Amino acid sequence: MMNRLGVSQSSANEDAADSTCLTFVLHGEDHTLGNALRYVIMKNPEVQFCGYSIPHPTENKVNLRIQTKGSPATDVFNKGLTDLNNVCQHVLSTFERSVRRYKEHQLTAVDQEEDMDVSL
Repeated sequence: MMNRLGVSQSSANEDAADSTCLTFVLHGEDHTLGNALRYVIMKNPEVQFCGYSIPHPTENKVNLRIQTKGSPATDVFNKGLTDLNNVCQHVLSTFERSVRRYKEHQLTAVDQEEDMDVSL
């Protein structure tokens, strides 16, 4: 079963009744998302294990395995995605704010330089 985000849940060799240990397949992704998501999910105190693998270098997918201490792995996965998105939004807004300040500083410096040229 695949949703619109390109994520499917693997059920091979897994007990259907155990929702605390699941493997998710992230289609069209690589180490960039795999490692970042693994890092964020491991910060959750409910997580016992989280790891990822790339099945083969020519396959554009990530297998992400989550094992929790009791919470459903799907809930932990969704929280990990939300937390990673929040981190990315914070980095983006901080970067954009810094670029805006830099450009404003550059405009101020150019205006001051022009004022100095006019007074000479």
